Amino acid sequence: MLNKACGGDYISKPRPNVLFITVDQWPGGLLACAGHPVIETPTIDHLASIGTRFANAYSECPICIPARRTIMTGASPRRHGDRTFQPSLRMPADMTTLAQAFGQAGYQSQAIGKLHVYPQRDRIGFDDALLAEEGRGALGGTDDYEMFLADKGYAGQQFLHGMSNNEYSWRTWHLPEELHVTNWTTWAAARSIKRRDPTRPALWHVSYTPPHPPLIPLASYLERYRAREVDEPNIAGWAVDDERLPYPLKLARDYWSSLPPAQLADMRRAFYALCTHIDHQLRVLIGTLREEQILDDTIILITSDHGDMLGDHGFYAKRMMYEGSAKVPMVLVGVADDKRVGVGVVDERLVGLQDIMPTLLQLCGITIPDTCEGISMVSQDHQRQTLYAEALAGVKAMRMIRDERYKLIWYPAGCVFQLFDLQTDPHEMYDLSASSDHDHVLLRLQQQLRLELYGEDLEAVDEGGFVGLERPASAPQPNRGLSGQRGLHYPAPPLQDPSIIVGGV
Repeated sequence: MLNKACGGDYISKPRPNVLFITVDQWPGGLLACAGHPVIETPTIDHLASIGTRFANAYSECPICIPARRTIMTGASPRRHGDRTFQPSLRMPADMTTLAQAFGQAGYQSQAIGKLHVYPQRDRIGFDDALLAEEGRGALGGTDDYEMFLADKGYAGQQFLHGMSNNEYSWRTWHLPEELHVTNWTTWAAARSIKRRDPTRPALWHVSYTPPHPPLIPLASYLERYRAREVDEPNIAGWAVDDERLPYPLKLARDYWSSLPPAQLADMRRAFYALCTHIDHQLRVLIGTLREEQILDDTIILITSDHGDMLGDHGFYAKRMMYEGSAKVPMVLVGVADDKRVGVGVVDERLVGLQDIMPTLLQLCGITIPDTCEGISMVSQDHQRQTLYAEALAGVKAMRMIRDERYKLIWYPAGCVFQLFDLQTDPHEMYDLSASSDHDHVLLRLQQQLRLELYGEDLEAVDEGGFVGLERPASAPQPNRGLSGQRGLHYPAPPLQDPSIIVGGV
């Protein structure tokens, strides 16, 4: 596109800036604009009203590190190498990252917040990174947010609230409000916007760590939810009997004890408070862009790495293939005059995190690397028939494939299937895998799922179909570390083996 210059000559229009925002563990349905009856998300709702909300966006592996590798490479777990959470796995050397692609096109770029890569100070192509990595200094690498707390006189006190990074107890934030990690992330990002080089376009990746536990909302945000009824979790009949659950689900049920109703309601209030806090802080970033006079020239994209079950069907956290865990928010706003991005559109197509990189590159006129497997969400060619997702391996494995209407989940341990009609049953209350009326749907999706399998999954199939793996006896494992509880961080904890997984089932 060309613009008329003052002297009558024509010049190329400058490339747009990009504000790419991720949140951590925010379910796709937890938005007022998606129909949630309680949550307050006025900023994201407004952005959806001036852009496009993708109503069927999924995390191809709803676990933090694999999901972020998918975002940063535009590729599936099969291609980037992690579907299990490998904290010491480096970014693939043979793949161009999102930041590298923008950098090669002349963009300045900065990451603020959580990157969750190894080594921790690997910028993966960003010019600079200001990190808030949830207290992972023991893996090696300095955390900028913890340095900020030390500068303010609160060295090592980030986790003295006593809440675990992987459990569902909650309390309000224990330090002054301006020291909350959500406020710091916003402040650091706004300063980065103001300190940009005005001669070059910019990419800002702003990555908030909440609402991922620890659940430590500001008291002012929890207060707004105290006086109202909170929605109850969905509990399906198939989820009631612990002993009949598929093996990975039984492990999760044993790991996270179900909360009593009153505590569960308060936990959800605390989670919603963290979300609304982020939503309001996004207004500071938008206001900074406006006052810097670059808002109309900036693409905005908001998503999450995965969701959280929040007690639905008696489950908590991520990893699972149900909507609460695998579906993510996805809102895209183009520059002011870009007709490729709709205005007030709800797009029902199947999209994944791997589609973010090609989407942003296409909108900015940058060549999409061959290593990208995703499809631009603004491309006319984007029309998936099915979307595949996976998490964990061996007897803990969970695999999913969904089409426009149905979702099939496979648990290799015991060779168990679940089939849901998301059109008539969006909360996955009724398992149709044993319904004779749906035999043809089951067979069709099984055939599609079989085409997606690779690696050790092939040991659970043969030429005749799915044979599964033997289901082990499930015995609860002692959780001596309170799911990765952090402690006093001054002096800094000693370095630990970065390959050790902390806080997982």
